[in-house]
Amino acid sequence: MCGITGWVSYSRDLRQHGAELEAMVATMACRGPDAGGTWRDRHAALGHRRLAIIDLEGGRQPMTAEESGHSPTVISYSGEVYNFRELRAELRRRGHRFRTASDTEVVLRAYLEWGDAFAERLNGMFAFAIWDARTEELVLVRDRMGVKPLFYYPTGDGVLFGSEHKAITAHPEVRARVDPDGLREIFALTMTPEHAVQQGMYEVRPGGLVRISRRGVRTSRYWSLESHPHEDDLDTTVRTVRDLLEDTVSRQLVSDVPLCSLLSGGLDSSAVTALAARGLAREGGERVRTFSVDFAGHSERFRPNAVWESPDSPYVDEAVRHIGADHENIILDNAELLRPDVRRAVLRALDLPTVTGDMEYSLYLLFQAIRSRSTVALSGESADELFGGYSHFHDPEAVRSPTFPWHLPFERAGGQGALRTAGLWDRLDLGGYIEQRYKEALAEVPVLEGESPEEARMREISYLHLTRFVTFLLDRKDRISMAVGLEVRVPFCDHRLVEYVFNTPWAMKTFDGREKSLLRAATEDLLPRSISQRKKSPYPSTQDLRYEASLRERVAALAEGDSPVLDLVDRRGIRDLLERPSGTYAIGGPYSARAVLERLLDLDIWLREGDVELIAQSG
Repeated sequence: MCGITGWVSYSRDLRQHGAELEAMVATMACRGPDAGGTWRDRHAALGHRRLAIIDLEGGRQPMTAEESGHSPTVISYSGEVYNFRELRAELRRRGHRFRTASDTEVVLRAYLEWGDAFAERLNGMFAFAIWDARTEELVLVRDRMGVKPLFYYPTGDGVLFGSEHKAITAHPEVRARVDPDGLREIFALTMTPEHAVQQGMYEVRPGGLVRISRRGVRTSRYWSLESHPHEDDLDTTVRTVRDLLEDTVSRQLVSDVPLCSLLSGGLDSSAVTALAARGLAREGGERVRTFSVDFAGHSERFRPNAVWESPDSPYVDEAVRHIGADHENIILDNAELLRPDVRRAVLRALDLPTVTGDMEYSLYLLFQAIRSRSTVALSGESADELFGGYSHFHDPEAVRSPTFPWHLPFERAGGQGALRTAGLWDRLDLGGYIEQRYKEALAEVPVLEGESPEEARMREISYLHLTRFVTFLLDRKDRISMAVGLEVRVPFCDHRLVEYVFNTPWAMKTFDGREKSLLRAATEDLLPRSISQRKKSPYPSTQDLRYEASLRERVAALAEGDSPVLDLVDRRGIRDLLERPSGTYAIGGPYSARAVLERLLDLDIWLREGDVELIAQSG
């Protein structure tokens, strides 16, 4: 996995600037606890922190490619390329020699062989930088779905880059500055591609390639979702989805360190776990190791609501018995979610206020517990975006609504009202910003000629989720897992599967009238019927009212103090939020009013301790 960072300057000799590079690399220590390294030349400096997964001894970085006694290229690389063995065999046939067994060297050699076109050949999750000394150009590349993050900051004479914001802001010439559009991104749930919140900084777009030269910065795409007619019948489609899933899970079992699977008892994670168990059995390995999360007393106090229909625990137990997994349930005390050190660690990992509050804190504690037992985890993330698992995919009002489909649940759960009460909705013109970003997103959707209006609209809904909403989930999982040195792999983000399912008609994805019909049919032989037929249940959020009471106390203290949040939020608005009856904010999640309380607290810590400067306008 790892963390990368670096600096290109065409007007300075970076061999004299080791201290700045070391400071940037130091921010990536959590992402790469096993080793660190730097490489500097006159106009380029690359840094790396390593989490060793494949070729533990030979994969050290930054890595150079030796050609005729000199090094024409050097790479700082994060992620995994799952087809590296096939690529290495092809490159050997083309005359390349390898010094290591790592996928990093395969990527570097692939660039030397095919130039920018090499990115199209990679299957995996990755973000990396290649300095081409032959042309004195830097190439930044990010995987197709954006599983691995990568940011860059153009300067007057080059660029700074890093896996996270903090790697860039560690440079002495950069200050974390956020303008109104940055604040709108934080609160609007639009997840605009390339927008990095901090002024002057950009995110490499998923499927994007950025080339920096003396002429400036040039961006391009080597991959994007395209619309094609779907010619397969239902049986063939189900079989193809199953074949693709089996192949991608099998590829993602490759690891030289302990591997596990995250198991919630839902369809997505249970299917991945069952396929992983079969793959390990074929290789003569041990039983698949699994982990789940729960809150102390959660099952006893659980009450069904609009978001969660049932607790996970009974389904986890059934999945473990059926699959034969070596399982451990991580039980969290609600008080742990309120620990200041946990909240600060999560905010430092994200570089931004949380979106889902207690979910991010519990995810951090879960990953922290897993990391003491395993280094790589498989996840069922992104299946809902791909196969249409969320309730708003099936809500006619949400589908017809002229905005992002996840905004209607946010409004129903009181989130939009809470932002209005706090004064943020009007002060930041969030309604206007959301409308603008929605129009931009719709303009990108690839049209399929001859498609019915209903199918065309569901193609739009799917595109919005696969290019906007999923990026939030993937970034959250990457940042929080890497904060404890855990690599999380996401089989449902395999681009072959994404391309195929995106172009499968909605009528076929819901052929039996339910959500995720296609995925259920493709995996039903792997699972007990109770799990394959289980209704979508999101990652758990605490229902303990004592948690809400503590949030209220802390938010009340903001209104009475000198918090920098008060430059954005009215004291009266905060008091109005707190006058609502206890239990109003009991339901958590990204759509809830409680999440707004969480974000006010996070915003306070972020502004106070992150040395963030708020500026009045763009420019």
